[in-house]
Amino acid sequence: MTPNPNRAGRREWTALVVLMLPLLLVSMDVSVLYFAVPEISADLEPTGTQQLWIFDIYGFVLAGLLMTMGALGDRVGRRRLLLCGAAAFGAASLLAAYAQSAETLIAARAVLGIGGATLMPSTMALVRTMFTDSGQRAKAIGLWSGVMTGGIALGSVMSGLLVEHFWWGSVFLVNLPAMALLLVLGPLLLPESRDPSPGRFDWPSVPLSMAAVLPVVYGLKELPSEGWNVRYVVSITVGLLFAALFVHRQRTARSPMIPPALFRGHGFSPALALNTLSALGMMGSAIFTTQYLQSVLDKSALEAALWSLLPSVLIGVAAPVAATLVQRGAERAHVVTAGFVISACGYGLLALAGTDSLWLVLAACGVMAAGIVVVMSLLTDLALSSAPMDRAGSASSLLETGTEFGGALGMAALGSIGAAVYRHAMPDTAPQPARETLGGALAVAAELPGRAGDALAAAAREAFTEGMRGAAIAGALLLLVAAGIAVAGLRNVRVRPDTENAGQAENLSPSGVR
Repeated sequence: MTPNPNRAGRREWTALVVLMLPLLLVSMDVSVLYFAVPEISADLEPTGTQQLWIFDIYGFVLAGLLMTMGALGDRVGRRRLLLCGAAAFGAASLLAAYAQSAETLIAARAVLGIGGATLMPSTMALVRTMFTDSGQRAKAIGLWSGVMTGGIALGSVMSGLLVEHFWWGSVFLVNLPAMALLLVLGPLLLPESRDPSPGRFDWPSVPLSMAAVLPVVYGLKELPSEGWNVRYVVSITVGLLFAALFVHRQRTARSPMIPPALFRGHGFSPALALNTLSALGMMGSAIFTTQYLQSVLDKSALEAALWSLLPSVLIGVAAPVAATLVQRGAERAHVVTAGFVISACGYGLLALAGTDSLWLVLAACGVMAAGIVVVMSLLTDLALSSAPMDRAGSASSLLETGTEFGGALGMAALGSIGAAVYRHAMPDTAPQPARETLGGALAVAAELPGRAGDALAAAAREAFTEGMRGAAIAGALLLLVAAGIAVAGLRNVRVRPDTENAGQAENLSPSGVR
């Protein structure tokens, strides 16, 4: 039997392992400061505003530059951009670890965001390039999705363990070995690929894309904690106006950053929309479950982070099972629909939680995450397969940007529902701070004497749990609607064979020779 020339071999699978390292670290950096804040505050003495920027600047820069870096990788070469990003990420990690001031740490975190924005779409695009066999690509993308999802949970645990035994800068130094390994092995194992005729780079679209993404993500992320403040509504509105200008630019520019033809690929648009909805479902629950473990069950931050690792067991199984089902003839639309239904069932379990339901909440998180990873892995495979190979970077960056939007929207929408239920469930006689948030209620309860404080804390925990149940019901309904959309939107959609993409992309060997 003649070997299939499209099937990846040992080199490609080894290269995938190398690619997983920076991906894991980029996703971990979202939550890696979780336990380091007290030591950073004591050492650098940041102001309240500076502390917020230390946390947020990484995610904002990352989200704002994803589309730019995806398009840039298509032009200059995805491997080249990946290696440049790895060097920047490593250097910024070193700077952050030994920062002597809050300003330096903020700047280092911003550079980390720039590096992360190059790494994420580049890794996904290179997976698309290396794995041209549809079955192998589905497995590789499943691994990519699982590592990306698990890294966020692992980041907080890694932070807690390192800060407990070392100084706060150690949470950044763990990035250095992985980036060094990528810089050494990347040129040997990773192929170079790029668009052979990309046209001029659309520089005006860079500020337009950032002006569209950043205000919306900022406003959506602040709404759950601050409520419908005029400032955040204006921020979202301004971002949407710039988004309209960005879309107009892409439709009229001679060489746009994101070509409109990308959305005409069979299956790309529904995959992008459904992937955004899946991110909404995934992040919409996180705002409640982390508070539930710490403030309702009274776990320490490290205990809560360790417990939250248990649902990751199901994440590691979900994507490979989904890929296997599709390879064995199951309809992709049916498997994606089943993934949404499974996640909705997870929300249903969460809606049954009481104030002492540790295992039920962990099971709910595991079921939710497993269903979402099934959805994301199959939709990512579909989107990348629907896009021309020479636009793999742009396609990847759009998927990642949609994930950022979906996650922020999930926290805003479900967080607002939970907050409204919480305020309604709290007694009218409770002090105003206690009626706003669970954290505020517990702070007030700690200052009250004896049974009065205990009664207020118990009422607040019950009200929060009731709010979580209300948000869970809304989340379940939303995911069931997404399941219905998947049935209709993905009907008769098939992954396009890569032979249809032949000649579209310039693929070079690891040494750079065609």
